[in-house]
Amino acid sequence: MSNDPVIELQGLEVHLGKRPILKGLSASLSGRCIGLLGPNGAGKTTLLHTLLGFHPASAGTARIFGRDIRTEARAVRAEMGYMPESDAFLGGMTAVRFVRLMGEISGLPSERALERAHEALFYVGLGEARYRKVETYSLGMKQLAKLAQALVHGPRLLFLDEPTNGLDPDARERMLRLIHDIRDTGEVNIILSSHLLRDVEECCDEVLILKDGRIATYCNLEEERRANRKFLELETRGGDEPSFVAAVEALGVEMATSGKQKIKLVLPEGVGVRDLYRLAAERQVQIRRLDYKKDSLQDIFLQAMETETEVAGHGRL
Repeated sequence: MSNDPVIELQGLEVHLGKRPILKGLSASLSGRCIGLLGPNGAGKTTLLHTLLGFHPASAGTARIFGRDIRTEARAVRAEMGYMPESDAFLGGMTAVRFVRLMGEISGLPSERALERAHEALFYVGLGEARYRKVETYSLGMKQLAKLAQALVHGPRLLFLDEPTNGLDPDARERMLRLIHDIRDTGEVNIILSSHLLRDVEECCDEVLILKDGRIATYCNLEEERRANRKFLELETRGGDEPSFVAAVEALGVEMATSGKQKIKLVLPEGVGVRDLYRLAAERQVQIRRLDYKKDSLQDIFLQAMETETEVAGHGRL
């Protein structure tokens, strides 16, 4: 899949009534699965709905696969699939009839829509239940039916709004496996909006965090994961510890001690863990514990929520 931007936000503003909801969003996002996080009222759903064409931009614009949502709305929508948070089923319809209808609305010919509806329902695991009426489905099955209708026309970009909301653990795991599978095909990019940080951390490689209609922070999770492997915490015992610390510093390692025989350090390029063990052995110092420091998405989210200074926040521009 290309590294060209999937979504570009260019000073995007949206007012509902006279109230500003989105306030000058600018970012460039190109991840396979992009997470959208923020507290209630942060503007997540408004941003999704604006990208989908439900709300007009009051100022600025956005581009999806290089197409402007203001001037090329029809072409943009043709490449999108949308799984809404709320149910929007038609009463009395079987799943296959409903998904076929969504395919036809998306522009598929009737026969092709029916064929694709069967395929989509089998793909999400509802093949045996596709002739049942959707209102008889469990919550988990309804979520899968919503995913099937979002996929039926073969979109390039899939919007998932709270796909695991309310699901029991087994149904949640099933949904996350499907999201992973869709992402890993490399054929579909995903925008995942969720209040569940664990879901976003498991599935996404980029995260945009909104607060009060602005970008609070942007995080490339893949880069964070790589960077975290450079942050170490050591616990040592015995030997010539001052000489060990001096030898490690001589390698260009940034260090700080936190308590007796506890060391925090950042490894520069070209220095590895094996170098630390070599220097420790030479000085008869035991490395009793070595941990990689890992900033979780929860840490990043909480830091963003605690920051009072509003960030003009950009992804890769």
